Amino acid sequence: MIMNFIRNHKVAAGILAIIRIYIGYEWLTAGYGKITGGGFDASGFLQGAIASAGGEHPAVQGWWAVFLEKVALPNAELFTFLVMWGELLVGIALILGIFTNFAALMGITMNFAFLFSGTVSTNAQMVLLTTFLLVAGYNAGRYGLDRWVIPFLKNHKPTGKKTNMKVA
Repeated sequence: MIMNFIRNHKVAAGILAIIRIYIGYEWLTAGYGKITGGGFDASGFLQGAIASAGGEHPAVQGWWAVFLEKVALPNAELFTFLVMWGELLVGIALILGIFTNFAALMGITMNFAFLFSGTVSTNAQMVLLTTFLLVAGYNAGRYGLDRWVIPFLKNHKPTGKKTNMKVA
């Protein structure tokens, strides 16, 4: 019953739109601040997360610290770019309600990466709210651009048929 309400009811779609816009605003402002601030560099955050993996009560699990040390830190410039633009684009997509499920999935992935890295902030709250968007499926973007984009894409998907066009 609750799943049917979340996934199909127009009232739920309205509530989800409010949640979606709130989360989108949070992502948009975080990404915009990093891009326009000019001083964001993920390497300091990554080094801090790696350092938090030691001690008597580590905030970061060892397996994640190894990933950060061996993959993320050597590619800190790439991760800086991905975080800044990922936050901004996820925010825009959620606010507009376009490709809502994909944007929510990318947002929750970033939230989990931040949580794994030892941060708390609003990440847990955003994970909880984003879970509702993911569970709702299409209904989360009903009052957004998904209302037109998703049916358009469903009606215009390639058939995979070969054409008999000859190249001269």
